[in-house]
Amino acid sequence: YIDTQTFFLTYGDAVGDVDIPALLAFHRAHGGIGTVTGVRPTSRYGELVVDGTFVREFHEKEPRPKTLVSGGFFVFEREFFDYLDDRDDLWLELDPLQSLAHEGQLHTYIHEGEWQSMDTYRDFLQLNRIWDETAPWKIW
Repeated sequence: YIDTQTFFLTYGDAVGDVDIPALLAFHRAHGGIGTVTGVRPTSRYGELVVDGTFVREFHEKEPRPKTLVSGGFFVFEREFFDYLDDRDDLWLELDPLQSLAHEGQLHTYIHEGEWQSMDTYRDFLQLNRIWDETAPWKIW
């Protein structure tokens, strides 16, 4: 179904105000096979920085942690299909993305704007509350 050299992929379980034209421009500029949007979700837990069993730092529910996670918005070149096969146990996050990363072909577009996953009932309630108040991705 994909008949272009460059294409977008998303999990479809998150919303955000990702600047899609900027994401595509970033992808085209680095020349790699793939780009993953990196986000810093609001932490629901206290974060620990440890050295062995010693806690060196404790950050209670940082609004924007330092760690990036996959925001689920990707851009790929057709060469990405070379990293796929027809195994039933093929997981995007394991073989294909790890191989691209190890080969230096996966880059991160860092999105500092709004982003929210929809993985749990708690997320569902949160997203509905945001929608009723001021959803930043509601542009109509």
